[in-house]
Amino acid sequence: MDAAHAETTRSTVAVVGLGRVGGIAAACLQHAGRHDVVVCARRPIQRLTLERPEGDISLDLRTLTNPEQAEPVDWVLVCTKAHETPSTAPWLRRLCGPATKIALLQNGIDHAARVAPFGNGASAMAVIVYYNGERLADDRVRMRHVGGPDVAVADDAMGRAFAELLAGTPITAFLSDDFKTLTWRKLLGNAVANPITALTRQRQAVLRRDEVRDLALAVLAEAVAVASADGVRLAADEAQQTMTTLFRYPAEAGTSMYFDTMAGRPLEIDALNGAIVAAGERLGIATPLNRALLTLLRAVSDGNAAAQAQR
Repeated sequence: MDAAHAETTRSTVAVVGLGRVGGIAAACLQHAGRHDVVVCARRPIQRLTLERPEGDISLDLRTLTNPEQAEPVDWVLVCTKAHETPSTAPWLRRLCGPATKIALLQNGIDHAARVAPFGNGASAMAVIVYYNGERLADDRVRMRHVGGPDVAVADDAMGRAFAELLAGTPITAFLSDDFKTLTWRKLLGNAVANPITALTRQRQAVLRRDEVRDLALAVLAEAVAVASADGVRLAADEAQQTMTTLFRYPAEAGTSMYFDTMAGRPLEIDALNGAIVAAGERLGIATPLNRALLTLLRAVSDGNAAAQAQR
């Protein structure tokens, strides 16, 4: 993209949530210099360091901590956990208008429905995030590419606009003509990697244990049955393919639920295994293993939330 065209497509972008996903997105957009980026976070962070394979970068950031400071923008990137979406409402009401585009960089399904009540008529789209991120400190995040594209979006007008927004950044985007299948495939990986690493308090190396891999395949078999009943086009060996994909992540990589568990934060379990259990109930497919993981992690999440409230 030439400089003249880049200048004509300059956009105002607000990134809501400065965790591992949002921190990486904000840093990459800011580093590219094509857009005016503002970060909406709980605490002010004036400078952010991004560790990445291409070399570390340190960037100044414009951070807002009060929704009353916000003004309407062209794009809002919602990078909170799925269960935290209601907390973004004050930001979205200030940042969004009918011409705003909301990109939801979140796990789970049914993303657009979650933000519809808060967006002032803005259009919303889901983004599948494949890059692995880790928040090392309030002002430092690490990005790992895991092979293939870093994010995926639907191959429609809004998806193509989002891919153009990322042009010139280290984040590569894939346009899919079967986004529902990709969404479920990402959910499959999340439905085993996140709960197992959270419950064992171990990083992704734990998935390489034979008995853990067997458990993961059984959990995946339930989820594949639900997805197939919902009309998703999956391969006959989809469960094994999911495990092969997970093994491409470094053994030392963590998951979002692992990091939240270790930090004593509430978990987004209802957007992952909870979504599978709910779809199974709707479609008449039994999901006992996914329900067991959901039950255990709800207990962990509630305990974390209670401890957090006491601090």
